[in-house]
Amino acid sequence: MNHLKGMHHVTAITSSAEENYKFFTNVLGMRLVKKTVNQDDIQTYHLFFADDKGSAGTDMTFFDFPGIPKGEHGTNEIYKTSFRVPTDAALDYWVKRFDRLEVKHTGIKEVFGVKTLSFVDFDDQQYQLISDENNKGIASGTPWQKGPVPLEYAITGLGPIHVRIEQYDYFKEVLEKVLLFKEIAQEGSLHLFEVGEGGNGAQIYVEKNVVLPPARQGFGTVHHAAFRVEDRAVLEEWIERMSSFGLPTSGYVDRHFFESLYARVAPQILFEFATDGPGFMGDEPYETLGEKLSLPPFLEPKRESIEKMVRPIDTVRSTIDFVKE
Repeated sequence: MNHLKGMHHVTAITSSAEENYKFFTNVLGMRLVKKTVNQDDIQTYHLFFADDKGSAGTDMTFFDFPGIPKGEHGTNEIYKTSFRVPTDAALDYWVKRFDRLEVKHTGIKEVFGVKTLSFVDFDDQQYQLISDENNKGIASGTPWQKGPVPLEYAITGLGPIHVRIEQYDYFKEVLEKVLLFKEIAQEGSLHLFEVGEGGNGAQIYVEKNVVLPPARQGFGTVHHAAFRVEDRAVLEEWIERMSSFGLPTSGYVDRHFFESLYARVAPQILFEFATDGPGFMGDEPYETLGEKLSLPPFLEPKRESIEKMVRPIDTVRSTIDFVKE
């Protein structure tokens, strides 16, 4: 059986695509590599922020469902998303950056012997920077070369997601028996699992939490998390494997930028399994990634009506020289 290769992307919900774009571009220095719409709800923007090349394992994506209420954090939730930075010194840089830009954060803390920095955005979406100082395992991506963050400190990809779960024993069984993760450490109620080559890009924090009420999805919360598989052939293996365990799934889904499978692996926990390719470079040149509204072929005939539904957002950056500071 081909193991999962680690994180592919995390998709969350924002109250404002415009503010979300500004935060990820100007504060976090991540590159918008695709501006498109939710393929199942075409009035909703879907923004993809990633590394310089839009590599699998580096992207955080957002829906802005019109009229959705604010979410509430709790148990049975993908609670927090991590981003990888190269060194411990990078975290010191980010503390100063967050202070200057008035981003709320916790200060630097150690989790499983690794230095981290937790912070939130304008929606109370929960994030964490994690240092790759002594990391071994799946390689990270390439920082956005023309972004506002010095390359030696910049975000390079996704780190562990943090899942809060009520039925811990059941979720552990799914992770180990179905998804082939291994538990490698524990700190109090927090358990560390990893898969494939391991390391920051292929780990999950799982917190047993029976105190908090169930989370409620809305803006400021994660919609789903996705894990990497090599290609369509491996994806078909996972479709068959899920079926053999009796897990209900979406079956094969073609998302154009990658091919996918979705499975509800625990109450309110939606995982996706996505291929590394084709990727985001097929319909836009490298220099202007994310600047136009990109639509998959099956939606292209509806472009005129879709463009009337979604408000225009100016995402042109190829004409801007960001000052690295």
